[in-house]
Amino acid sequence: MSTTTAVAPLTIQDAEALVTAARQAAEAAGVTVSVTVLDAGGHLLAFRRDDRAVLISGETSTRKAYTALQLNAPTADLVDAVQPGGPFHTLPTALDRPLLFIAGGVPVHRDGRLIGALGIGGGAPEQDHAFATAALETLV
Repeated sequence: MSTTTAVAPLTIQDAEALVTAARQAAEAAGVTVSVTVLDAGGHLLAFRRDDRAVLISGETSTRKAYTALQLNAPTADLVDAVQPGGPFHTLPTALDRPLLFIAGGVPVHRDGRLIGALGIGGGAPEQDHAFATAALETLV
């Protein structure tokens, strides 16, 4: 007999809280960003691009979130894996998917289960990662 406990999915309220927290962290650092929140199926729940954020940040935030979701790992932890000789070296070109191995994407878990992902684009990769992890801390 299997005993599976249901885990609440990522809600629009969760997504909006993540966007707000990420933008506040970026604003405090004086950085303009785009923020993407995806649900566990990879569907867009929330997106916000600051008026002055570079246009490509919208695409990078979404690809970072998608990559973190698909591999269930922060993109910051995957950068070395796609370097020559790394275990995922051919992955970015092997799939026709919007993967991006730059820091700033993080999976979102609830009760140990993957329920979505958050991606930030617009700052330096380490800044984007810091904004994403700060936003995760606000999710209860």
